[in-house]
Order: sequence, then structure tokens, then C-alpha cells
Amino acid sequence: MNPNKLKEIRRKNSVTQNMLANLLNVSQKTISCWENRMVIPKPYYMQKMEDYFQVPKEEIFYTLYYQKS
Repeated sequence: MNPNKLKEIRRKNSVTQNMLANLLNVSQKTISCWENRMVIPKPYYMQKMEDYFQVPKEEIFYTLYYQKS
């Protein structure tokens, strides 16, 4: 993943970290960690973001898997 891909998609949709955190029932800090590649989201959250943003999770998270491995 481009380190800022999640952030880019979130901002393109005018969604704040707090809004996304509330939608996913996680903390704003968790969203920040995902965006800064400190933590990889669980598949459940990846699917929720795919559904919400209508962007394939592979597009958002694909290289994240390979760069963290």
C-alpha cells in the first residue's frame, strides 16, 4: 500500500479519522496507526472499509502485506 492510500481515500470522501473510527467502532488512534502502517487492520475492518468506500481492499492494502512481510 502506498503509506497514504487509506488517508487519500478517506480524505477524498471527506471522512475524518474520527468519523471512520466511529463507523468501525475503533479509536481514532487505531485509524492513525493503520494510516501510518504501524498496525495492519484485521480482515474484518478491511472488508468494512471496502464496503464503505466502495474501493477494493486489495487496492487499499495490497502492498501493505508485501512490504510488512
